[in-house]
Amino acid sequence: MENFIDAFFNIDIMRQATPLLLRGAWVTLQLCAVVIVLGLSGGLALSLLASSKNALLRLPAFFFIDIFRAIPPLILLILIYAGLPFVGVRVSPFIAVCIAFLLNNSAYFAEIFRSGIKSVGRGQTEAARATGLSPAQTQAYVVLPQAIRNVLPDILSNVVEIVKLTSIASVVSLSELLYSANMARAVTYNSSPLVMAAGLYLLVLWPLVRVISRFQRGLSITS
Repeated sequence: MENFIDAFFNIDIMRQATPLLLRGAWVTLQLCAVVIVLGLSGGLALSLLASSKNALLRLPAFFFIDIFRAIPPLILLILIYAGLPFVGVRVSPFIAVCIAFLLNNSAYFAEIFRSGIKSVGRGQTEAARATGLSPAQTQAYVVLPQAIRNVLPDILSNVVEIVKLTSIASVVSLSELLYSANMARAVTYNSSPLVMAAGLYLLVLWPLVRVISRFQRGLSITS
Protein backbone atom coordinates (compact mmCIF):
# COMPACT_ATOMS: atom_id res chain seq x y z
CA MET A 1 0.00 0.00 0.00
CA GLU A 2 2.86 2.36 0.82
CA ASN A 3 4.40 1.76 -2.61
CA PHE A 4 1.05 2.49 -4.27
CA ILE A 5 0.67 5.80 -2.43
CA ASP A 6 4.27 6.77 -3.25
CA ALA A 7 3.76 5.96 -6.95
CA PHE A 8 0.45 7.79 -7.41
CA PHE A 9 0.01 10.27 -4.55
CA ASN A 10 3.51 11.53 -3.78
CA ILE A 11 2.90 14.98 -2.28
CA ASP A 12 6.49 16.18 -2.75
CA ILE A 13 6.47 15.34 -6.45
CA MET A 14 3.03 16.92 -6.89
CA ARG A 15 4.34 20.09 -5.26
CA GLN A 16 7.33 20.17 -7.58
CA ALA A 17 5.17 19.53 -10.65
CA THR A 18 2.53 22.13 -9.75
CA PRO A 19 4.03 25.11 -11.69
CA LEU A 20 4.46 23.00 -14.84
CA LEU A 21 0.95 21.56 -14.60
CA LEU A 22 -0.61 24.97 -13.98
CA ARG A 23 1.06 26.32 -17.12
CA GLY A 24 -0.26 23.29 -19.00
CA ALA A 25 -3.74 23.84 -17.55
CA TRP A 26 -3.67 27.46 -18.77
CA VAL A 27 -2.79 26.30 -22.29
CA THR A 28 -5.63 23.76 -22.10
CA LEU A 29 -8.12 26.44 -21.05
CA GLN A 30 -7.01 28.70 -23.91
CA LEU A 31 -7.28 25.82 -26.36
CA CYS A 32 -10.75 24.89 -25.08
CA ALA A 33 -11.99 28.46 -25.40
CA VAL A 34 -10.85 28.66 -29.03
CA VAL A 35 -12.00 25.24 -30.24
CA ILE A 36 -15.39 25.44 -28.51
CA VAL A 37 -16.14 28.83 -30.09
CA LEU A 38 -14.96 27.58 -33.48
CA GLY A 39 -16.99 24.39 -33.17
CA LEU A 40 -20.17 26.17 -32.12
CA SER A 41 -19.85 28.78 -34.89
CA GLY A 42 -19.04 26.24 -37.58
CA GLY A 43 -21.75 23.89 -36.36
CA LEU A 44 -24.41 26.58 -36.39
CA ALA A 45 -23.46 27.64 -39.93
CA LEU A 46 -23.50 24.03 -41.13
CA SER A 47 -26.84 23.32 -39.48
CA LEU A 48 -28.42 26.29 -41.28
CA LEU A 49 -26.98 25.06 -44.60
CA ALA A 50 -28.15 21.50 -43.89
CA SER A 51 -31.65 22.81 -43.11
CA SER A 52 -31.83 24.83 -46.32
CA LYS A 53 -34.35 23.99 -49.02
CA ASN A 54 -31.67 24.64 -51.63
CA ALA A 55 -30.05 21.31 -52.53
CA LEU A 56 -26.85 23.07 -53.66
CA LEU A 57 -26.38 24.23 -50.08
CA ARG A 58 -27.91 21.28 -48.25
CA LEU A 59 -26.11 18.36 -49.92
CA PRO A 60 -22.52 19.63 -49.49
CA ALA A 61 -23.32 20.39 -45.85
CA PHE A 62 -24.58 16.84 -45.28
CA PHE A 63 -21.48 15.47 -47.02
CA PHE A 64 -19.18 17.56 -44.80
CA ILE A 65 -21.03 16.51 -41.65
CA ASP A 66 -20.95 12.80 -42.50
CA ILE A 67 -17.28 12.81 -43.52
CA PHE A 68 -15.90 14.63 -40.49
CA ARG A 69 -18.09 12.81 -38.00
CA ALA A 70 -16.65 9.55 -39.33
CA ILE A 71 -12.95 10.50 -39.28
CA PRO A 72 -11.31 10.22 -35.81
CA PRO A 73 -10.04 13.63 -34.65
CA LEU A 74 -6.62 12.15 -33.84
CA ILE A 75 -6.16 11.13 -37.48
CA LEU A 76 -7.24 14.61 -38.60
CA LEU A 77 -4.73 16.17 -36.23
CA ILE A 78 -1.83 14.02 -37.45
CA LEU A 79 -2.76 14.61 -41.09
CA ILE A 80 -2.80 18.37 -40.58
CA TYR A 81 0.32 18.62 -38.42
CA ALA A 82 2.49 15.92 -39.98
CA GLY A 83 0.96 15.61 -43.44
CA LEU A 84 0.66 19.20 -44.64
CA PRO A 85 4.43 19.83 -44.47
CA PHE A 86 4.80 17.37 -47.37
CA VAL A 87 2.96 19.89 -49.57
CA GLY A 88 4.87 22.86 -48.17
CA VAL A 89 2.36 23.95 -45.52
CA ARG A 90 3.55 24.07 -41.92
CA VAL A 91 1.35 25.04 -39.00
CA SER A 92 2.07 25.34 -35.30
CA PRO A 93 0.77 22.63 -32.93
CA PHE A 94 -1.86 25.05 -31.57
CA ILE A 95 -3.18 25.93 -35.03
CA ALA A 96 -3.14 22.27 -36.10
CA VAL A 97 -5.28 21.33 -33.10
CA CYS A 98 -7.69 24.21 -33.77
CA ILE A 99 -8.16 23.19 -37.42
CA ALA A 100 -8.67 19.51 -36.56
CA PHE A 101 -11.19 20.33 -33.85
CA LEU A 102 -12.98 22.85 -36.07
CA LEU A 103 -13.57 20.18 -38.71
CA ASN A 104 -14.62 17.49 -36.24
CA ASN A 105 -16.58 19.55 -33.73
CA SER A 106 -18.44 21.56 -36.37
CA ALA A 107 -19.84 18.32 -37.76
CA TYR A 108 -21.08 17.15 -34.35
CA PHE A 109 -22.46 20.53 -33.30
CA ALA A 110 -24.20 20.82 -36.68
CA GLU A 111 -26.19 17.65 -36.02
CA ILE A 112 -27.12 18.90 -32.55
CA PHE A 113 -28.27 22.28 -33.85
CA ARG A 114 -30.11 20.66 -36.76
CA SER A 115 -32.08 18.40 -34.42
CA GLY A 116 -32.96 21.48 -32.39
CA ILE A 117 -34.16 23.33 -35.49
CA LYS A 118 -36.29 20.33 -36.47
CA SER A 119 -37.83 20.27 -32.98
CA VAL A 120 -39.39 23.70 -33.52
CA GLY A 121 -42.85 23.30 -35.04
CA ARG A 122 -43.41 24.51 -38.58
CA GLY A 123 -46.45 26.42 -37.36
CA GLN A 124 -44.25 28.84 -35.45
CA THR A 125 -42.18 29.50 -38.55
CA GLU A 126 -45.30 30.14 -40.60
CA ALA A 127 -46.72 32.42 -37.90
CA ALA A 128 -43.50 34.42 -37.79
CA ARG A 129 -43.50 34.81 -41.57
CA ALA A 130 -47.13 35.89 -41.42
CA THR A 131 -46.20 38.77 -39.13
CA GLY A 132 -43.82 40.08 -41.79
CA LEU A 133 -40.52 38.68 -40.60
CA SER A 134 -38.01 37.71 -43.28
CA PRO A 135 -36.65 34.13 -43.40
CA ALA A 136 -33.40 35.31 -41.75
CA GLN A 137 -35.29 37.16 -39.01
CA THR A 138 -37.52 34.14 -38.44
CA GLN A 139 -34.47 31.94 -37.94
CA ALA A 140 -32.69 34.46 -35.70
CA TYR A 141 -35.60 35.58 -33.50
CA VAL A 142 -38.01 32.63 -33.47
CA VAL A 143 -36.44 29.33 -34.49
CA LEU A 144 -32.87 29.43 -33.16
CA PRO A 145 -33.62 30.60 -29.59
CA GLN A 146 -36.07 27.74 -29.13
CA ALA A 147 -33.84 25.26 -30.95
CA ILE A 148 -30.83 26.07 -28.77
CA ARG A 149 -32.89 25.79 -25.60
CA ASN A 150 -34.20 22.38 -26.67
CA VAL A 151 -30.72 20.95 -27.28
CA LEU A 152 -28.78 22.85 -24.61
CA PRO A 153 -28.01 19.69 -22.56
CA ASP A 154 -26.62 18.04 -25.71
CA ILE A 155 -24.50 21.11 -26.47
CA LEU A 156 -23.08 21.13 -22.95
CA SER A 157 -22.42 17.39 -23.06
CA ASN A 158 -20.49 17.85 -26.29
CA VAL A 159 -18.51 20.68 -24.70
CA VAL A 160 -17.47 18.31 -21.91
CA GLU A 161 -16.31 15.77 -24.49
CA ILE A 162 -14.33 18.47 -26.32
CA VAL A 163 -12.53 19.51 -23.14
CA LYS A 164 -11.55 15.90 -22.48
CA LEU A 165 -10.57 15.38 -26.11
CA THR A 166 -8.13 18.30 -26.08
CA SER A 167 -5.72 15.90 -24.36
CA ILE A 168 -4.89 14.47 -27.82
CA ALA A 169 -3.01 17.73 -28.44
CA SER A 170 -0.14 16.12 -26.53
CA VAL A 171 0.47 13.99 -29.64
CA VAL A 172 1.81 17.06 -31.48
CA SER A 173 3.82 18.21 -28.44
CA LEU A 174 1.49 21.07 -27.53
CA SER A 175 2.32 21.85 -23.91
CA GLU A 176 -1.23 21.44 -22.61
CA LEU A 177 -2.15 19.73 -19.34
CA LEU A 178 -1.62 16.08 -20.30
CA TYR A 179 1.65 16.80 -22.12
CA SER A 180 2.95 18.73 -19.11
CA ALA A 181 1.92 15.96 -16.72
CA ASN A 182 3.57 13.34 -18.90
CA MET A 183 6.79 15.37 -19.02
CA ALA A 184 6.76 15.61 -15.23
CA ARG A 185 6.17 11.86 -15.00
CA ALA A 186 9.11 11.18 -17.31
CA VAL A 187 11.42 13.38 -15.23
CA THR A 188 10.34 12.11 -11.81
CA TYR A 189 9.69 8.46 -12.77
CA ASN A 190 6.45 8.76 -10.84
CA SER A 191 2.77 8.79 -11.84
CA SER A 192 1.68 11.40 -9.30
CA PRO A 193 1.70 14.26 -11.90
CA LEU A 194 -0.77 12.27 -14.04
CA VAL A 195 -3.05 11.82 -11.02
CA MET A 196 -2.79 15.55 -10.39
CA ALA A 197 -3.71 16.27 -14.02
CA ALA A 198 -6.76 14.02 -13.68
CA GLY A 199 -7.74 15.98 -10.59
CA LEU A 200 -7.48 19.28 -12.47
CA TYR A 201 -9.69 17.93 -15.27
CA LEU A 202 -12.18 16.80 -12.61
CA LEU A 203 -12.09 20.24 -10.98
CA VAL A 204 -12.98 21.90 -14.28
CA LEU A 205 -15.49 19.38 -15.63
CA TRP A 206 -17.41 18.19 -12.58
CA PRO A 207 -19.37 21.47 -12.10
CA LEU A 208 -20.28 21.42 -15.80
CA VAL A 209 -21.48 17.82 -15.52
CA ARG A 210 -23.70 18.82 -12.59
CA VAL A 211 -25.13 21.73 -14.60
CA ILE A 212 -25.96 19.33 -17.44
CA SER A 213 -27.73 16.99 -15.02
CA ARG A 214 -29.84 19.85 -13.67
CA PHE A 215 -30.79 20.94 -17.20
CA GLN A 216 -31.77 17.38 -18.10
CA ARG A 217 -33.90 17.03 -14.97
CA GLY A 218 -35.53 20.42 -15.63
CA LEU A 219 -36.40 19.49 -19.21
CA SER A 220 -37.80 16.12 -18.16
CA ILE A 221 -40.07 17.83 -15.62
CA THR A 222 -41.37 20.44 -18.10
CA SER A 223 -41.88 17.92 -20.94
